[in-house]
Amino acid sequence: MEKGLIYIYGGEGHGKSPAALGRALQSACRGEDVLIIRFLKGRGLSDSDFIKRLEPEIKIFRFEKSDENFVNLSEERKAEEICNIKNGLNFAKKVMNTDECSLLILDEVLELVDNDIISVEELKTLLLCKPEGMDIIMTGATLNAEVCTLADEVTKIETTVRDRG
Repeated sequence: MEKGLIYIYGGEGHGKSPAALGRALQSACRGEDVLIIRFLKGRGLSDSDFIKRLEPEIKIFRFEKSDENFVNLSEERKAEEICNIKNGLNFAKKVMNTDECSLLILDEVLELVDNDIISVEELKTLLLCKPEGMDIIMTGATLNAEVCTLADEVTKIETTVRDRG
């Protein structure tokens, strides 16, 4: 059985989540099950009819109730959503403990650390639940040096704007 690796797609550039979704499609084409848990983004992708047609090979979960991005919420609504986010993290732990998929994508999980919703230590504890053959992809803009040490491979995505004038 393969070891299973932890990947980070991070950086200020655009394309981290699409890169993870590309990996999800590759895994699904090989007959593997993929589970995506999205954090801090609002509904977006999880409401797509196209994405729903990818089930059961690729399943997308979102535990937050608000349609708005987390950063735009009032402090009271943020507190409510933090409870929902923690439910999402508990679900990720269950998925790992039951070895439910070959690839688990934790979309924007790095921003949970950056927004002080979870600590690096809490993320590390979660990752310790990873079974031997499962790959995990974590995405987010912030590449915290301590978080990067948890990964086997870190990909930094940058956007360069070129003047075509």
